[in-house]
Amino acid sequence: MDARIIDISHHNDVRDLGMAAASGIWGVIHKASQGRAYADPAYGQHRLAAENAGLLWGAYHFNTGDDPATQVDWFLRCAEPDESTLMVLDYEDNRLSQMNIHQAVAFLRLLEKRMGRKGAIYSGNRLKETIGNLSSDDFDYLTSHRLWLAQYSAVARLPNGFRNWWLWQFTGDGVGPPPHHIPGIAGGGIDINTYAGNKSQLELEWAAGSANV
Repeated sequence: MDARIIDISHHNDVRDLGMAAASGIWGVIHKASQGRAYADPAYGQHRLAAENAGLLWGAYHFNTGDDPATQVDWFLRCAEPDESTLMVLDYEDNRLSQMNIHQAVAFLRLLEKRMGRKGAIYSGNRLKETIGNLSSDDFDYLTSHRLWLAQYSAVARLPNGFRNWWLWQFTGDGVGPPPHHIPGIAGGGIDINTYAGNKSQLELEWAAGSANV
């Protein structure tokens, strides 16, 4: 699978995003925030480097069980999005403080209200296991979002209600199909994602709130 997007945080040893771009990477999605009080300390530095390399820029918020409105406020404060910033809710297992599926929908509704456009949702098993708990209205709303699927496999299995994935994190932590390394980032086990379309299509969809899938 083609490596097109990387998602990173301060844990990654980023040396040269220009090298990543030259290798075929089109965009970066970076951890901006978590819960109601944590901000990733490398977000601003890596954002500048990505912009200088001509890469698309996105931000994700790692969920907690805190009040969704407080989390949205914090995410927007940390991410400082402009009209070209992809905004994503990271809805995965968090054993210390877990967001439930109803809070996830509330988060996405509030984010859309504040931004004037939809974000995207990143998830794998967590979404598959909990989406059935939603009302029909919330189910329809959630599945109208772009899905950034987390599944370290050569086969994508979608949560109920989604017709397709938008981005697919097919490998990470050294698990899943290769590649596991990206030029310009030291070490292996990098979270790497693929996209089914061409670069021009991705650029149009990146911050638009919808995708042609």
